[in-house]
This record gives sequence, structure tokens and C-alpha cells, in this order.
Amino acid sequence: MPSSTRTPSPAGSVPTFEWQALFDREWRALSAEQQRAFREAVATFVDDLREGTGFRKSLRVKKMQGREEVWEMTWAPDGRATFHFGTPAAEGQPHIVWRRIGTYKIFTRP
Repeated sequence: MPSSTRTPSPAGSVPTFEWQALFDREWRALSAEQQRAFREAVATFVDDLREGTGFRKSLRVKKMQGREEVWEMTWAPDGRATFHFGTPAAEGQPHIVWRRIGTYKIFTRP
């Protein structure tokens, strides 16, 4: 999927999202089990966005040090993803741009 393509969420859910080319390459390199774990974490992430009360501690979502616009999320014991908030496709609906996915090593170039 090209990085400029936005994927709308089903009615009543959030957010819309896109991923950068590097994320796509890294995603394809993950095992089926790792992809499943990420999808499960994203479902939790979306639930937390929908509720609007912050992210649960198990996801360890936080801004990256030294990268004001980049956030990180833990999706497995050694599974990490980085993202930033893009321009909303619809008012009041966050838009997530997935940047990197893999192990903690992605933090060298988030």
C-alpha cells in the first residue's frame, strides 16, 4: 500500500491509518505469529483511542525521547512499532502513520 493511501476504519471506530514504505517492508519480514501479536495490540490501541482515557500500561505507548513527533508502542516482549499522528481524515478522528515495526533495534532510526 502506498504511504499516501488512507485506510478508513469501519463506521464508529477509530482511527484511520497509513504506513510508510519501510514499515511495509518490515511488516512482510515478520512471522505470522508476530503479525498476529501486532494486530491484537493494535485492536487494544484502537479501543484505547476510542475511549479517550489514555493508553493502557501494557502497550507502553509514549513519545520517543529526542523525537517530539514520533511515538513508540510495545506489541510483544521484543516487539516495537513507531508511529506519528498525521492529518485527520475526518474531524475528531485520529490518523495514525505507522513508521517502523520490529524489535527494539528500530529505535536507531524511528
